Amino acid sequence: MSGDVPAVWCEGLSKDYGGRPAVTGLSLAVAQGEFFGFLGPNGSGKSTTIKMLCGMVRPTSGRAAVLGLDPVHDAVRVKAAVGVLPEEVNTYERLTATELLVFTGRMHGLSRDESESRAADLLQLVQISEADRGKMIVDYSMGMRKKAALACALIHAPRVLFLDEPFNGIDAVACDHLRRVFTRLTERGVTIFFSSHVLEVVEKLCTRAAVIRDGRLVGIGTVGELRAQAGMGDGATLHDVFVKLVGGGGEAGDLAWLR
Repeated sequence: MSGDVPAVWCEGLSKDYGGRPAVTGLSLAVAQGEFFGFLGPNGSGKSTTIKMLCGMVRPTSGRAAVLGLDPVHDAVRVKAAVGVLPEEVNTYERLTATELLVFTGRMHGLSRDESESRAADLLQLVQISEADRGKMIVDYSMGMRKKAALACALIHAPRVLFLDEPFNGIDAVACDHLRRVFTRLTERGVTIFFSSHVLEVVEKLCTRAAVIRDGRLVGIGTVGELRAQAGMGDGATLHDVFVKLVGGGGEAGDLAWLR
């Protein structure tokens, strides 16, 4: 795969649900090996966009490509090339973490030996202890489920990794460890498409970010470029810029009856 081909690309990408627009006319390009932030308020279309890019939801209009592959017409090849950590982790809860990873590896065409070897490496990487590896997923906390799901997303060595709110339900120590894991992956050429409400983490990790509001792109670029697009100075944080771009920061209501 040529490095000139964007890892993620879309033009005029739109999705309507029964006449209700979720994403409208989205266009962007993400380079291979980039750590790219994808930001927006709740309900702004972030998860829908990720699902369209991964071939899980068919767009109403527009075009997209992941590593040069069309998610609509090459959905199977796209899914083989990407790893996805969804916001809501739904998986086989009556399997242990090791069983889940071996099963996932086998579904991606890996041999049993290779699946078992990679499962052991990944469970160590995401810091699931040997004692916990034999427990069923149903007995895991939300944070441990996220770690197991991340390991599943990595077992087939994807070139593009989609992370949808990966730090929800994760404690501060685990978050710090996962941030280092993600940075290491991009250093090895993996592209990360990263959706998060933790803007301090996005500002620290991402080379560029896109901001959407009501399914429409309202800003894209480095933090400095986003500041300029929002009409803000060098001292503005990404949080300040984000609030300005999405039209937040209004006066809080006064609940006079609340004592």
